[in-house]
Amino acid sequence: MVINNRPVSDNILRIISERGYKQSAVAGYSRQTFGYMVHNTRIIRPEDVQRIAFALGVEPGELFKDADLGA
Repeated sequence: MVINNRPVSDNILRIISERGYKQSAVAGYSRQTFGYMVHNTRIIRPEDVQRIAFALGVEPGELFKDADLGA
């Protein structure tokens, strides 16, 4: 089952890449669970957004920005 977590998942991956982080080290999730979230097979819940944003050092709203709109 595919779930649409975009743009949140895209922004998470972008920030991880820009900062040189490893996915497995973000927010204490298992590699499998985190992979499911960013590859759209597990819903990213509001509490996940908070936890991931904190781990990445960004405001939660940063994860919702749509790159296509520049917002």
